[in-house]
Amino acid sequence: MTATLPLASGSFGEKPALTFPATPAPPELEVVVLSPGDGALVEAGDDLVVNYLGQTWGGHVFDNSYDRGSSINFPIGVGAVIAGWDQGLVGQQIGARVLLSIPPHHGYGPRGMPQARIKGTDTLVFVVDILAVN
Repeated sequence: MTATLPLASGSFGEKPALTFPATPAPPELEVVVLSPGDGALVEAGDDLVVNYLGQTWGGHVFDNSYDRGSSINFPIGVGAVIAGWDQGLVGQQIGARVLLSIPPHHGYGPRGMPQARIKGTDTLVFVVDILAVN
């Protein structure tokens, strides 16, 4: 059975808004391509360039690059970011919009990230627009 995941508004390049189902967060990593890309596949070790919105399951938006007006870049698939990003974004196409539902053990773990008001029990939901690789 497939988990019920949040719905994301908007299209690639637009700041999304998430609408959460009344069901609990899935226990494992869920990855859904909201709109496919037409570029090369992202490979482990690539320097990935993305825009993103991050929100706790049914809770607050803790970070997003759309409001800052600038994308971020980071090495993917090599442990530089949370495991849910490494596992969920490697193999996606450049130009794709991807929704990630990341349980705590693939996110910030039992300590969470207090400065972002993320508890150790929070499932994280990201909408990620894959812009490019450097």
